[in-house]
Amino acid sequence: MSDEVVAVVTSCAPSDAAALASACVTERLAACANIVQGVRSIYMWEGALCDESEDLVVLKTTRSRAPALRARILELHPYDLPELLTLAPEHVHPAYGAWVGAEVASPQES
Repeated sequence: MSDEVVAVVTSCAPSDAAALASACVTERLAACANIVQGVRSIYMWEGALCDESEDLVVLKTTRSRAPALRARILELHPYDLPELLTLAPEHVHPAYGAWVGAEVASPQES
């Protein structure tokens, strides 16, 4: 596979996680998404300490599709300032990487 697999990570309210993940996978911006439930997020926001229950959403895509995925997450995300991280793994199983690439390939790439 010529295009590196990356993980795009965001967090959101539990009521929003599945819809966000489903939209990104259905639109073929991500090959798959994992929702890690019950994450406790503690952070400062507008001068106040916040302690919230959130779900962590980890979406797998390719480096070339990551900009479109990030843009879509920003469109869908209900937060004013969502967490949005792109992580490049040190190693990806070759067959898994090929599957991710095939799932997010645009029609002209297939």
